[in-house]
Amino acid sequence: MDLERWIQRTLRVQSIPAPTFGEAERADFLHSEFEAAGLLRVEQDELGNLYGRVAGGHRPPLVVSAHLDSVFSTVTDLRHRRSHTRLTGPGIGDNAVALAALVELAVDLSNRQPAGDVWVVANVCEEGLGNLRGMREVVSRFGKEVSAYLVLEGMSLGHIYHRGLPVRRYRIKTRTRGGHSWIHTGRPSALHNLLRLGADLLQIALPQDPRTTLNIGTMQGGRSVNSIADEATLELDIRSESNRTLEELETQIREMIERSKAEAVEVRFDLVGSRPGGNLPADHPLVLAASDSLRRNGERERLLESGSTDASIPLSRGIPAICMGLTKGGEAHTLNEYIEIRPMRRGYQSVLELIEASFALDGVG
Repeated sequence: MDLERWIQRTLRVQSIPAPTFGEAERADFLHSEFEAAGLLRVEQDELGNLYGRVAGGHRPPLVVSAHLDSVFSTVTDLRHRRSHTRLTGPGIGDNAVALAALVELAVDLSNRQPAGDVWVVANVCEEGLGNLRGMREVVSRFGKEVSAYLVLEGMSLGHIYHRGLPVRRYRIKTRTRGGHSWIHTGRPSALHNLLRLGADLLQIALPQDPRTTLNIGTMQGGRSVNSIADEATLELDIRSESNRTLEELETQIREMIERSKAEAVEVRFDLVGSRPGGNLPADHPLVLAASDSLRRNGERERLLESGSTDASIPLSRGIPAICMGLTKGGEAHTLNEYIEIRPMRRGYQSVLELIEASFALDGVG
């Protein structure tokens, strides 16, 4: 691994806009990088997932992936900054550095003759309402005939995500007749109704065990400052370590919405995204191998985690999979997102060693 080359490629990837459903330009760049790195059968599927193969031995293949998309729109200022210790910029850790690492891995693995083929995959639609659509297609392609799925994220070095966190996303939409703020005063406002409902949602008592969260991610509506809003929308994300708790919370929200309905106000509640749960036991050989690789490379604290990552798709189908971070960082999903340079070497080496160890794990469910 050439650290400076990895850094430069990370900055190049980060500078290319790649919102969910708009990853094509970034995929085109990586397509050329995959070919230059010597990957075989570099190709894209209908969704836009990018694949390349490192030829190996006769063991079942390993799939190593990183997601192409970012939470930032095409109009976001993607300028980055580099200091002696950090790289800073929107999407630098989630997930530009992991995408750039795929290319470094392709170079190194081609010189190591792995025990089985390694498929390097840059997949679409991990963020937001992408609904893990890209990884669903990847798993449909390879199925269970693999040694494992190894998902790479840029940050959270030392964290091993071996449990998929169930997630549901909803869109709540209110409609009214609307009108002029003075002339039609007294008519119901779609925006006012939604604001009241949102305030009620935030008062729901959420359990700490199992850990459960509720987040209003977006809210929009109205036509002008002097109009009674005829339409308003919010998008809601709920997560829980328990499927049962998630279902109970959904029922509670539905009942709350029913109570919020008023004369001349239409309210819709639609499921717009769902991410499955899944679980790989903490003593599974893949989890133990990941922990060992981190320990050998100087990571003193290894944390076993639940999370909503691309690994959730194979995990939900009973296929060995984990998600690992490559370095440390912070301020994810903000304009000041950053990663630390110094831990990159040990994160990369941990992944490289885990790839080699994974080929001894096939057949272990």
